[in-house]
Amino acid sequence: MLSMALAMAIVGASLGAIAVSKGVPLWMITLMGAVVFAGGSEFMVVGLVTAGAAPVTAVLGGLMLNARHLPFGMAVGGLLDRGWPSRLIGSHLMVDESVAFALAQGTTAQKKRAYWLTGIALYCAWAPSVFLGGLLGQSVGDPGAFGLDAAMPAALLALIMPSLREFRTLRAVAVGAFVALLTTPVLPEGLPVMAALVGLAAALPLPKRLAGEEAR
Repeated sequence: MLSMALAMAIVGASLGAIAVSKGVPLWMITLMGAVVFAGGSEFMVVGLVTAGAAPVTAVLGGLMLNARHLPFGMAVGGLLDRGWPSRLIGSHLMVDESVAFALAQGTTAQKKRAYWLTGIALYCAWAPSVFLGGLLGQSVGDPGAFGLDAAMPAALLALIMPSLREFRTLRAVAVGAFVALLTTPVLPEGLPVMAALVGLAAALPLPKRLAGEEAR
């Protein structure tokens, strides 16, 4: 958990540095890190807005990217207390890592403990690191010179690597990556990621006839 928090702090710093170097005010990216707390959508919003996309496009993209939180909430909703304060705070801490750490535990008590500890640790690492990265971005100028622009893709790749053992998931990732690479030269920054969502169709079950041929 602590190693994951350290990794997220590095990613958060890269977000702050990239955003400020592209003209996003330091206060705005810091507020986004604290209120949104969703790295993938924050990177996408920064990319879209700084590329000239309409704000509504960024909002819709963020909602689409974070639609996975609906099944996440169904999976871990029972771990949150019934009071509204607990549910509001607990849902804000609902990120991929806190859900994964919780579901990996055996008992309900262990799941609840893992969920809260992971969520709090990552939040305490993320929000301040975005601010510190923004301060760094004001003096660095080009975060790519330090490799900060590669931090988020590397972190996301590390997160999905265990899932690639399943062929359907690997097929979807391969199609999405191909679409993203193909559209990067022609679409504004941030949109290739959304276009890559068509790869989800490759994760759908194949018709029985095709599935049988694939098995052979």
